[in-house]
Amino acid sequence: MTTAKHIKIFSGGAMRPLLHELLPLFERAHGVTAEVEFRLSAAVKRAIEDGALFHVAILPRPELDDLIASGAIVRDSVVNVARSTVGLAVRAGAPKPDIGDVDALRRALLQAQSIAYSDGPSGAYVAELLAKLGIAAAVAAKVKLTSGPVAELVARGEAELGMQQIIAILPVTGAELVGPLPAELQMSLSMLPDGRAPCLMSRRPWLSLPSRAARTQNG
Repeated sequence: MTTAKHIKIFSGGAMRPLLHELLPLFERAHGVTAEVEFRLSAAVKRAIEDGALFHVAILPRPELDDLIASGAIVRDSVVNVARSTVGLAVRAGAPKPDIGDVDALRRALLQAQSIAYSDGPSGAYVAELLAKLGIAAAVAAKVKLTSGPVAELVARGEAELGMQQIIAILPVTGAELVGPLPAELQMSLSMLPDGRAPCLMSRRPWLSLPSRAARTQNG
């Protein structure tokens, strides 16, 4: 059992669909209420560094490692809870480019009129990916960064292609998933719940719930 009746959770936006499904199950199972504050992962990191109080923070590995190194997060409290791979989105009804291999993805990105990605963790991965493909300079002028869901820009016609975690693409009406990026380029983003000492969620009983995580899109 938890020792808290009210649980404060910080999370990046990519986990919004999954948490909206899981948290009611958790609340009913344990007789608690859960308050989730969705922010960019960088904003969650800053809040924790500034001393914000919380019970669980769900973060990608790079931000988490920085917080562990600074002593803001207890290393032993880390548990892997999900893995979200990055995919490509187009506007609903638009032709879906071939991204079945590295050369096909490179061609699709070069031919696109505009490309959107996040200024969060998946965006850092996409920026590295463009450099790895050798096309960062060639596509720089048509890149559009956003702090919100990338697929929303695509759905509004503000970007031809969008790249973000698949779990963040699927719920957006008006956008369609083309598919995951090629496996040899894929870098899964691990999301982890972490405790700050003293941590009221130290035993994290919500992790014992029958989880939908195994059914989330893994590429």
